[in-house]
Parts: sequence; structure tokens; C-alpha cells
Amino acid sequence: MSKQVLPHALQLPAIKKLSGKRIVLASNSPRRQEILRTFGLAPDIVPSVFEEDLSPDTFDDIHEYPVATATHKAVEVYERLVSEDADNAPDLVIAADTIVLSHAQPITSDVSHTVFPIVDQELLEKPSSKEDNLRMLLDLNGNVCEVVTGVTVVYPVLTAPGYSIKSIDERTLVYFADNPQHVVKAYVESGEGVDRAGGFAIQGLGGLLIRKIEGDYNNVVGFPAASFFAFLDLLLEEDPDFLQV
Repeated sequence: MSKQVLPHALQLPAIKKLSGKRIVLASNSPRRQEILRTFGLAPDIVPSVFEEDLSPDTFDDIHEYPVATATHKAVEVYERLVSEDADNAPDLVIAADTIVLSHAQPITSDVSHTVFPIVDQELLEKPSSKEDNLRMLLDLNGNVCEVVTGVTVVYPVLTAPGYSIKSIDERTLVYFADNPQHVVKAYVESGEGVDRAGGFAIQGLGGLLIRKIEGDYNNVVGFPAASFFAFLDLLLEEDPDFLQV
């Protein structure tokens, strides 16, 4: 019997249903693992070997890009685990992908990003060097970026192909303070941002650069826990196969 639902987890409908189930996280991200453990899940860790080579340019809406990547990750892990040991197939595979996008500065803080006009957005990858990190953060300084996480779950069903795929995306605006250049340069020299999409880590030293956020903090860290658990409860309500097969 799996011990993947921790004692401190809230007794939500989906969490109760997950008791005794095999839960798999298709990622070795320590941040995603920590967020899930905070809210009571300790999944098996099976990183996906999907190459994450989708082209952002092929998506009419850039927000679909992380959802597609998360879907490929989840399906790859689910199919691999089933082929390796069908008797120990996962009941739920969770995958996520987080991207950072440039975003226009709202004219007023009263305007929610959910109704803000559509603008061309640049995908902010991991900086290639400290110099690139500095360029990126100086561009963001005093401005706004959007953090988007796509989350996909895969679970067994009785109809072909034997599993169902469901996804959500969560969006958060991050407002950078108008930091003096020496502060930005000091952060870049710390090296923390070099391996991070957008060039910063809000949960680390990068938090010094941030004035406020609009949306879910955990989403910026890497996993939108509140939306995810609400999503599981919704699946339990709407899909009779969810966690039943």
C-alpha cells in the first residue's frame, strides 16, 4: 500500500481518493516536490525523458506551449511505466512545465491580467551566461513578466488508448521593482538566476528584485498547488473513471 498521501494533507475529496494509489511526478524538480509535499503528497519521482524540443512558434497561443510540453512528459512516463510493469502501473502521473514571458506594463494596477489586451510576448528562456542574465533582468527591471505553468495529469481508463489526459494552465504576473543597477548586478553575480527561466528565482535571492505579484506565488516557484488540487476535485466530480480503474 502506497504511503504517498501524507498525514497532514487536507481531507479533500480527491486527496481521500488518492489514498493507497500510486502517484508519480514526472519531474526531478526539487521545487515541485517540495510544493507537493507541503500540501500532503509524496509521489514517486520518475523524470520524463521527453526532449522538450517543441517549437514555441508552432502555437497560435504561447500559453499552450507549456501545456503541450507537460502533456508529452506525462504521457511518456505513463506509457514507459506501464510497459515496464503493468501490474504496478501508476494511478496518476503528474507533469508540469513552467515558462516566463515578457508582458506589457498595465496602465493601472486595477486592471487584472485576465482582461489585459493580448500583446506579443517574448519567451524568456534560461540565460546562456551571466552577461545574458544581466541583459534579461535589466529589461525586466521596473517592468512585468508573466509566469505560466502547464500541468497535465494522466490516469488509466477502460477505453482506448487506456489512459486519459487532462490539463490546466496557471498564469501569474510578476512585477519587478525599479531596482538600482548595482542591485541587479549583485544578483547576477550570485549565479542563482543563470539556470532559471527568466533569469530569477522568486523564492531565493531573486525575491529582492520583486515588488509584487498578481496571482499564485507557488506558480512562480514552479507548481500551482491551489489550482491543481481544485482541478483534481473537479475531475473526481466530472469523470467517473478518475481514480476508479
